[in-house]
Amino acid sequence: MAREPIKLMSSGGLKAVITELAEAFERASQHTLAPVFGPPTAIKTRIESGEPVDVAVMSQGLIDDLVQQGKLRSDGRVTLARSRLGLAIGAGAPRPDISTVAAFRQTLLDAKSIVCTDPAGGGASGIHFQKVIRDLGIADQVMAKARLNSGSYNAEFVARGEAELAVQQISEIVPVKGAELLAPLPAELQLTTAFDAAIGANAREAAAAAKFIAYLASADAQRVIRANGMDVA
Repeated sequence: MAREPIKLMSSGGLKAVITELAEAFERASQHTLAPVFGPPTAIKTRIESGEPVDVAVMSQGLIDDLVQQGKLRSDGRVTLARSRLGLAIGAGAPRPDISTVAAFRQTLLDAKSIVCTDPAGGGASGIHFQKVIRDLGIADQVMAKARLNSGSYNAEFVARGEAELAVQQISEIVPVKGAELLAPLPAELQLTTAFDAAIGANAREAAAAAKFIAYLASADAQRVIRANGMDVA
């Protein structure tokens, strides 16, 4: 009898990692993956509605909520990685200073255009960046030249020359060809997001889901996580 694919639902933070690891896992385990990626709020809503899911990979807070609702299992849950926020520029572009809060503030004011994650999608980077620019007193100036994005990597816009700067999780900057990580946000403004994996309460392939989560926590996977700009948990 053919095995059902492992249905994985994930926000974008670990998309590059999961995509890179999928083929090796499938080859070694004889299980196939059916990944679904999307904005955090959209993924969470689908799980809340009862859509079957074998593995969910999302920020720790969203996993907490779904576990409390009984939509995900608490047993077998694993923290996989921690990601900071950074600024992206186009490859070879001038590298402005963001090493201090004052320098970061001035760089945002000087930039002609910037892409940030739409906070309505529930992404941690978008929500936090809105707080940062409000706290710095430059929200109006920045948002007047900002593009809100959802569903793709913000760094893709700087890679195509459509924006000067992009802010997002470092793990969503590093994989983008034609873009470069300028630097993480200054420590005083930084947000570190932990990403967890959990098994769906209605998982159809729970045993296979547990195998995949174990693989995501393996030494091989940790090397890929680090290569994508994150710290292992």
